[in-house]
Amino acid sequence: MTLIQKFSLAVICIALLGACDSDGEVVPPPQALTDDAIGVFCGMILAEHDGPKGQVFEKGRNAPLWFTAVRDAISYTRLPGEGQSIVAIYVHDMARAESWEKPQPDGIWIAAETAFYVVGSEMRGGMGMPETVPFGTIEAAQAFAVKHGGKVMKFEEIPNTALLPDEGENSDNIADRRPGEGLPK
Repeated sequence: MTLIQKFSLAVICIALLGACDSDGEVVPPPQALTDDAIGVFCGMILAEHDGPKGQVFEKGRNAPLWFTAVRDAISYTRLPGEGQSIVAIYVHDMARAESWEKPQPDGIWIAAETAFYVVGSEMRGGMGMPETVPFGTIEAAQAFAVKHGGKVMKFEEIPNTALLPDEGENSDNIADRRPGEGLPK
């Protein structure tokens, strides 16, 4: 084996090790959102809903679980009995989205754990619910929060109360709520 072949083999091994999680499970790359992707919680076609989406990969599954809203994807990771075998979570980077209504189906996915989220903004995502809006940079998240309200947080800082709907959340008076209302100080 030549020196170049040995070097190439070493590079391939390092790349493969980098694509594994702490349990040695291969971490799949994000998938392009297809027109027939169905939301896990709502059973509806994702492409028919505004705002950012989420995809979750679990051990032993080649295809992602799709979520109509990022808020739903994060909720899934925290529900008892769900999310125990997650190997990757991807969300749209809304700083790179061409529009709120139809973020690109591919090329703007980022790892959920690295994103900066605006929680409690006036913007509504899939199913018309309040959305946890992801961004690849803190600057983009802060600019969005200034324009649309809300608070910038990292993945692990998002409180469960910001993810799960409370009573009356879909009522007619939702527009009367101030952006960020009910978030921790």
